[in-house]
Amino acid sequence: MEIFTKQLTPIDFDRGLVLPPRSNLEPLQHFQGTIELSTIVESAAGARLLDPVIIHCSTIRGSLVFKRGWYDIARYVGLKSGDTVTFYQEDNGGARFKLTVKN
Repeated sequence: MEIFTKQLTPIDFDRGLVLPPRSNLEPLQHFQGTIELSTIVESAAGARLLDPVIIHCSTIRGSLVFKRGWYDIARYVGLKSGDTVTFYQEDNGGARFKLTVKN
């Protein structure tokens, strides 16, 4: 189930990835503060990082934001402004979520 798709901006690399307002937040509603999301990361070519990445999702000023873990993904995959990421809830080899990247 898709949670959100977002075209990245420079702010997503400086302040964290703020989830778009129209995100399907139902799978993320049952937490207060910070939640760890075990996530498989897949590139546009279909290549995956070997191990799931733990993304920390926090509430900041009423918005959900990916912080720790997100910066590691952005650096490792080489994300830049204009790239698109899609975040899914999916049972996937020990991880409950999947992030796909389109450059």
